[in-house]
Amino acid sequence: MHTESYNNLNPTVPSYAEGLNPMQMHAVMTTEGGVLVLAGAGTGKTKALTARIAHIIATKRAYPSEVLAVTFTNKAAREITHRVEALLHPEGIAEGTKGRTAGMWLGTFHSIAARILRRDGASIGFDSNFTILDADDQLRLLKSLMVDLGIDGKKFAPKMMMGIIQSWKDQALPPHSVTQESLTSDYTRKAFSLYEVYQKRLKALNAMDFGDLLLHNLTVFQRFPDIAQHYAHKFRYILVDEYQDTNIAQYVWLRLLALGHHNICCVGDDDQSIYGWRGAEVGNILKFEQDFPNSTVIRLEQNYRSTQHILGAASALIAHNEARHKKTLWTERDGGEQIRVCSLYDDGEEARFVGEEIEAAQREGISLNHIAILVRAGFQTRAFEERFLTAAIPYRIIGGLRFYERLEIRDAIAYMRVVIEPRDDLAFERIMNTPKRGIGKSTVETLYHTAREQNISLFEASRILCRNHIIKGKAGQQLAYLIGQRDGWFEQSKNLTPAALCELILEESGYMEMWRVEASVEANGRLENIKELFRALQDFSTLTDFIEHVGLVMEREVAADDQMVSVMSLHSAKGLEFDVVFCTGWEEGLFPHQRALDEQGGVGLEEERR
Repeated sequence: MHTESYNNLNPTVPSYAEGLNPMQMHAVMTTEGGVLVLAGAGTGKTKALTARIAHIIATKRAYPSEVLAVTFTNKAAREITHRVEALLHPEGIAEGTKGRTAGMWLGTFHSIAARILRRDGASIGFDSNFTILDADDQLRLLKSLMVDLGIDGKKFAPKMMMGIIQSWKDQALPPHSVTQESLTSDYTRKAFSLYEVYQKRLKALNAMDFGDLLLHNLTVFQRFPDIAQHYAHKFRYILVDEYQDTNIAQYVWLRLLALGHHNICCVGDDDQSIYGWRGAEVGNILKFEQDFPNSTVIRLEQNYRSTQHILGAASALIAHNEARHKKTLWTERDGGEQIRVCSLYDDGEEARFVGEEIEAAQREGISLNHIAILVRAGFQTRAFEERFLTAAIPYRIIGGLRFYERLEIRDAIAYMRVVIEPRDDLAFERIMNTPKRGIGKSTVETLYHTAREQNISLFEASRILCRNHIIKGKAGQQLAYLIGQRDGWFEQSKNLTPAALCELILEESGYMEMWRVEASVEANGRLENIKELFRALQDFSTLTDFIEHVGLVMEREVAADDQMVSVMSLHSAKGLEFDVVFCTGWEEGLFPHQRALDEQGGVGLEEERR
């Protein structure tokens, strides 16, 4: 297959449309009605989207203030603004003057929704200077409400409660719209009892969380049709990026705004819908033609990023999905190298193999910055980090922390450090109230005062104060119990392997149970990381050797401008490009991930393929 850029076929093409292929040009010039641009990976969707905005403004189909363009990230919004300005002002913009996009409504769903509520939130009782709470503030507020309502935070993890409430908001469900039939577990019933109280408290504080921004927009639009009509008529053209990642609330919001002129262009790819676990609804893109009758569907299928071998393999895999728009990606690039499949014994051998391949690539002149390792789960990075330390291969973890920097791993190591050396004050303070033992700030201050006064460790101060009943009540009981546990673990360390001892410590301390009770995606990831820690400990004969090894791993520092291999999750890799890519852990239960299959069945398997 072969294609020519549109300007080779039509010499009068405007400058902002130069270099577009025929299907990209079709997406740019088809401005009226519903338009769904199915843009496969690497097919130049941003180029088409920005040229479309430039075309609407340049041909005066609308003033910039009548154009709404919605993205998922601030970075994407900035990039689109910059590229549209460059297309409309190829000669550049004089300093101090405004570009032709000035006044355009371009931003994330949250930023646009907040802008509307600053203007019209008073209609539902919010002042224009309302506060938007971040995740920490939300959780702190929810925890205080749980205390007020007598809800046990150990049995009903606050993060899990917040996750359920946010999922309702993503589904455009205020408290009165949540049905009793949907409350199928103790968790959902308890979260529901919190939801209305939480919302009332937010309103009393003149505050919203991120989920409220769209939810309250919908409330305003539904209660006050004149406000909804104002915005629906204001926006002559609506453009949406990454439509496959929209949730139900975003979908309903867009449909209401499109009622005025019905000119909505959604760019996306159902084959790249990989965020179902955080509320994305792939059905939104699949039913676009039903939602917007007589709409135009345009397929961008020419790939500029990959070789035919890679496209062929990807297309063959995704073809097994049933819930998708059919499309066939192709490229004019040569075949390139074949995809290699390597069967290896375990994760250690896999890490060794990848390390050797990277060293071979370096000898061929390939920069480490152009090499990526993709993992399905966070715990997989540990084997690569260990190997790269041994082989002196610099690396960076993209979108996350190094294995031994993760909270749960640092907590586990702190427990082990206290068993080895009870005078390690930093480690003891870390574990003292993790999980929660009712040891408050005043107790910690008493411990520190005694330790400084008698020139002893916090652990020894705890032993003395508990023995003499100076620290009383629950804090005293729990502290004394922890001291007894530590002494018992020390005795056990003489007979158990480091891996067995660590598992015993984390079970008996209640640390593992703390994460099991939370039962969130994040908590499951932390439990997987802890299991990987147990595997790492199997390579060591003593805890001391392991702690020393961790110190050496964490000591490695690389200058920001040094060459490094990128290690990242498959989700973090979306939209990035590398010359050499290692896809690791393709084994039963890991990729496809067993949790996705257990929780969602065939739907989960389709998302794993994507």
